[in-house]
Amino acid sequence: MKLIGPFKQVVTLANLPLRGKLSDEQLEIIVDGGILMNNDKIQQVGNFERLKSENQNIEVETVEGEQIVLPAFVDSHTHICFGGNRANDFAMRNAGKTYLEIAESGGGIWSSVQHTRNASEKELLKTLLERIDFLISLGITTIEVKSGYGLDVENELKMLRIIKKAQEQTKATLVPTCLSAHLKPRDFDGNNEEYLQYILTEILPKVKDESLAKRVDIFIEKSAFQPEESKDFLLKTKDLGFEITVHADQFTPGSSRIAVEVGAKSADHLEATVDEDIDFLAKSDTVATALPGASLGLGEKFTPARKLLDAGAIVAIASDWNPGSAPMGNLIAQASILATYEKLTTAEVLAGITFRSAFALGLEDRGRLKSGLKADFVTFKTNNFQNILYNQGSLNAESIYINGNTI
Repeated sequence: MKLIGPFKQVVTLANLPLRGKLSDEQLEIIVDGGILMNNDKIQQVGNFERLKSENQNIEVETVEGEQIVLPAFVDSHTHICFGGNRANDFAMRNAGKTYLEIAESGGGIWSSVQHTRNASEKELLKTLLERIDFLISLGITTIEVKSGYGLDVENELKMLRIIKKAQEQTKATLVPTCLSAHLKPRDFDGNNEEYLQYILTEILPKVKDESLAKRVDIFIEKSAFQPEESKDFLLKTKDLGFEITVHADQFTPGSSRIAVEVGAKSADHLEATVDEDIDFLAKSDTVATALPGASLGLGEKFTPARKLLDAGAIVAIASDWNPGSAPMGNLIAQASILATYEKLTTAEVLAGITFRSAFALGLEDRGRLKSGLKADFVTFKTNNFQNILYNQGSLNAESIYINGNTI
């Protein structure tokens, strides 16, 4: 066994509920604390000196200076496997061009599809690993990664195989998600319904045979797939044995209700969610995932996180890191800004980027500093955990631990 400490503050998140609003007074904060580990699991959290005296013949790793420790963060929605760059989209959008005008001029998702198809496997793997390393440096050790810039059998499988290769070369946990239903590709000879059937019969069986992903996503929106065809697709996907998640209510309301009706693990975006659907989400186990990076990138309103929490929903926060609408990639900065605009407590933000995001991925073995859970945690050189959000992403992580070992 190994004991790490002493930490000025250990913020465990151990006693917080899965759903609903949280006050900062609910946070369990152990002063002068330590974390005792047995292999890759947390054995006990408590006062450092007491743990040291009660456990003889253990390895002790002494922390120098004032540091605080938190569970490692979870980014439950990213698109970080991609080729190319869409800086021109951002410039055009800021100059007043519409989404349609940008797409017609060669930008938009289709631009990323072309860049990703043309990129070599070596290039895609290299840039994916670089982005993973950046996220790890922020204290994020569990990362969802979507396909969705291939949009045919060959290139969707290429993306998912690269994500699988990246998992072999990183200590972070990668959670692959098949987003072949990102939009109907321009070179597909058929309508939306026929393309969704193509995914079901040509892509997903191969994804399953190669164990490339256990999750499937779809973008329900006027510019992508319509509600009824999406619902039918999601139900058939579940029948194939996949878990599902949904890009919902980004520009128009209604699709979050579909996510709940089909039992999706999460409904992500929700910038356009209306009050009656907030209540619908709150009564379900579907996680409402806010993506503030997309709001910042597009200049759109934020997910109504305050209303969702007050209604009793499970609210997670993720980066949506992608080359078009959310190029920042800094989850901590985004979550801090969301907190300012939506009036979220520190406890609500920390829960949203740890155990609540982990729940959205079906991973209940992490996100809290608690006996029996995965020993993934992050330290910051500060004497007050509040400084993490106060500095809005500019306070860098000091050390990142995965399975109890610093990396």
